[in-house]
Amino acid sequence: MDRRKKMEEMFRLQERLNDDTNGPKWRDGMTKQGKVVNWKRCIVMETAELIESFPWKHWKNIEGGIDLENVKIEMVDIWHFVMSYLLRFLPVKEAAKLALETMKESGIRVPESWSEADKGRLDELLAPFEDLMALALVKDDSPAYRVELLEQFWTCVDAVGMDFDELYRLYIGKNALNQFRQKHGYKEGTYRKIWNGREDNVVMQEILAQNPDITYDALMEKLEEAYDALGNG
Repeated sequence: MDRRKKMEEMFRLQERLNDDTNGPKWRDGMTKQGKVVNWKRCIVMETAELIESFPWKHWKNIEGGIDLENVKIEMVDIWHFVMSYLLRFLPVKEAAKLALETMKESGIRVPESWSEADKGRLDELLAPFEDLMALALVKDDSPAYRVELLEQFWTCVDAVGMDFDELYRLYIGKNALNQFRQKHGYKEGTYRKIWNGREDNVVMQEILAQNPDITYDALMEKLEEAYDALGNG
């Protein structure tokens, strides 16, 4: 599958996820339960969670390192909300085309392992993500703004060392897991997030690692098998 088709697939899956979880009026800013939807606030909060994977607190865990794998997962969560925001204004194919046209590289690269030297450049390393947060707080929805938001998102993706295929693979995994959670009672509080002592996110990543070319439907089947093994069948 070429890059254009993969991008369109991600937007289609996100559209379906939003339809299933939020109802048909999510583009108007309201869920089927009557709750306000604010995708840009979601971007801000998920980016804040990403920053928590860095040892930024001067008063706590001073010798801590970086959790790069979690940073990548948070980037995928942010991507869910960036796509949802774009889909408010654009159909799938136009949104995918714009996303492909706005890809940018970063002049900063987050280290895979934390060193003593990295402590002094923390502000530099966090700058792309804080810039994304700042942009998401801007009260603007113009076409030019959407381009700027996308460009900053891609800058962050590059900064963490992710290529397009890795983002696609992790997105497919996380989208499948989100759909799986909804199907098995996540909103109702009956879903079991810990599977034999491991978070479902970890199980999903292990399946992806063992089956790098797995399809969306095949991944859902493997998640079902693992969940049923817990006695949830």
